Amino acid sequence: MKKSLIAAAFALAAGVAQAEGQAVTVIVNSASTMSQGVALVLATQMQAQGGQVHILLCDKAGDLALKGAGGETLKPQNVTPAQMLDGAMKKGATASVCALYLPNSGHTPDQLKDGVTAAKPDAMGKALLEPQRKVVVF
Repeated sequence: MKKSLIAAAFALAAGVAQAEGQAVTVIVNSASTMSQGVALVLATQMQAQGGQVHILLCDKAGDLALKGAGGETLKPQNVTPAQMLDGAMKKGATASVCALYLPNSGHTPDQLKDGVTAAKPDAMGKALLEPQRKVVVF
């Protein structure tokens, strides 16, 4: 019994160690408030479990990166996806809009929230090819 408890503790510790520092890219392109919300809830959960999260926003989801972004609130926390993005960034997530967002939306870099950048296709492509990186798309 004692040996199995020790083995379980080691297995749990190994799982936590694997999550620590795990690179994750969460790509959000859905216009759906609920899809954006679940993407950001899961991104925040991955952060809380030690993941290094980068959030890439494209199409209508890119609007979340704009200063003063509003939107529909989601229960049970009564926050918008834009507020969830702010929270994830305050906890250390990085965020960018896809390279096509600014030139095709009519927005400019100065309209983006502090800390949000325009993704560079070559750097983003390289990151997505990293063998240990998880990529999740919403």
